[in-house]
Amino acid sequence: MSIIARNLSEQLVDLVRDRILTGVVAPGRPIRQDALAAELGVSKIPLREALARLQEEGLLASQANRGFTVRPLNAREAEEVFALRLTLEPGMIALAARRATSADQRTASDILAKLDTLTDRLGDGVGAFNRAFHMALLRPANRPVTFTILERLHVLSERYVRKHLEPLGRNERANGEHRDMLAAWLGRDEPAITALTAAHISQTLDDLRVQLAANDTEAPGQTPG
Repeated sequence: MSIIARNLSEQLVDLVRDRILTGVVAPGRPIRQDALAAELGVSKIPLREALARLQEEGLLASQANRGFTVRPLNAREAEEVFALRLTLEPGMIALAARRATSADQRTASDILAKLDTLTDRLGDGVGAFNRAFHMALLRPANRPVTFTILERLHVLSERYVRKHLEPLGRNERANGEHRDMLAAWLGRDEPAITALTAAHISQTLDDLRVQLAANDTEAPGQTPG
């Protein structure tokens, strides 16, 4: 596999981020820069720049003489990320519902339809489309600073969302919550979409608290990243 030179840095960031978010490179695993650079057909310099960008995003950690590793999931980070989403996201989605155009509404509906299809087929890309659905509900608010913050929070959330969806039945519940959110958003029902969004985020965090606590119990020697 090789990458065209145009926008090389951005392509590398996107490619490596996708591998992390989809679990191809597991939490705690090192990034083998020589092997990855050879696989992608690039030099180590732009790859190292891309890895530094992903460290800034909070997906990688670096240590002297050890290079970059994928940051492990941990309860403290989940609490912080989802608390920030709870603070910013419900009100922003309500504003977006008020301002959404018919084109915005079609986009959100189409993304949720695709997400439902991928979930039913247990296909790849569920996490990315889950994030895309939430961003489609937020984008029409036209608050670029808040949107950028939430976009980064959703990138950090995606690995936790994958963890949250591991137990059987969680996909169906999440899709039902998404359908309820979309219906309220399309109807411009601001109180309803605010409450549904807050409940959706809170329930995910409640489930993660249990799952991550169980992980800590199973692996007492690990320390949070």
